[in-house]
Amino acid sequence: MAEIGLLISLNLAVAVALKPAAGWAADRLGVKRTLVAAIWLRSLVTFGLVFAVLPWHLFAIRAVHGVSIALRDPSVDVLIAEHGGKRAVASAFAWYQTAKSAAGALGKALAGVLITLTSGRYSMVFLVALALSMAPALVVGRYVKEPVIEHSPPPEIDGEPAPLEVPPRLLPFVGLAALVAVTAEMLHGLLPILAVEYAGLSEAETGMLYLVSTVTVIVCGPVFGWLSDHVSRRLVLGVRSVANVGSSVLFLFVPNPPGMLAGKALDDAGKAAFRPAWGSVMAELSGHRPGRRARTMSQLSMGEDVGAMIGPILAGLLWGAWGVGALFGVRIILAVATEVYAGTVTRRLGR
Repeated sequence: MAEIGLLISLNLAVAVALKPAAGWAADRLGVKRTLVAAIWLRSLVTFGLVFAVLPWHLFAIRAVHGVSIALRDPSVDVLIAEHGGKRAVASAFAWYQTAKSAAGALGKALAGVLITLTSGRYSMVFLVALALSMAPALVVGRYVKEPVIEHSPPPEIDGEPAPLEVPPRLLPFVGLAALVAVTAEMLHGLLPILAVEYAGLSEAETGMLYLVSTVTVIVCGPVFGWLSDHVSRRLVLGVRSVANVGSSVLFLFVPNPPGMLAGKALDDAGKAAFRPAWGSVMAELSGHRPGRRARTMSQLSMGEDVGAMIGPILAGLLWGAWGVGALFGVRIILAVATEVYAGTVTRRLGR
């Protein structure tokens, strides 16, 4: 179990370590090229799984997956920020996340069907995944255009150069991303155990939680993207903390099928709200540094990755030492603290 836990976290650890270099490469070589490279590396992962027979094979494959994540994330974020448009950038991030989540759920369902039809021949599943994984490289190569970075001339006031605006410091926003991810990802991997052992749900009822998750993301993602673009980004960002608190209360005090379903739906609604609003923040911050846009995106997304690694570890330690009450109590405290910190950090930004 310890080795499996390390295996699950390895790709994010590699991605965090390599994202600064990957951001630099995207700025120098072009985000389209690095995205295509990421897709081919991701395809190599599924191809390698066909031949994996020893534990170290899996660790090596997982490390390659981490390299592909490091190359993919800043490139995708820059492309969305550049092509999404200033008035609809949150909606662009929302649609990307919605499509990604829906496709991920569909892929898991397809894998289960293939395993059943092939009587457990996993190599066939990996080969089908390989074919599906290579298809995006053709789409990106054919349709995605490399963004043109335009350097605007310095503004003038009465013929004199205006004082240059100092862009916001990145470190506080990296910390905000880490805090949000820690709170949001504390239940990652633990929810099935919580549903079965604490709430007493059956396997079928636990599976329904993930069906609710998919529907919630598909419905709520575009709605929150529109709200972030046209109403208030700060309001949408705040939904994440409210959802963390509300879902924690439901999971802790209503441990039955309706309570778990409501808690899961609320938790996923918060995730659906955060991504478009946070994408809009990343686009604005990176826009202050046009020549370093991918590097800025990589630094900001590193905060998310670090939080995503820490969250499940912290949750497991709390649950093991003091029980479920301590787990959700700390999650609620972190959610409230994150909301206060977010209000302070985003004060300089619009809306």
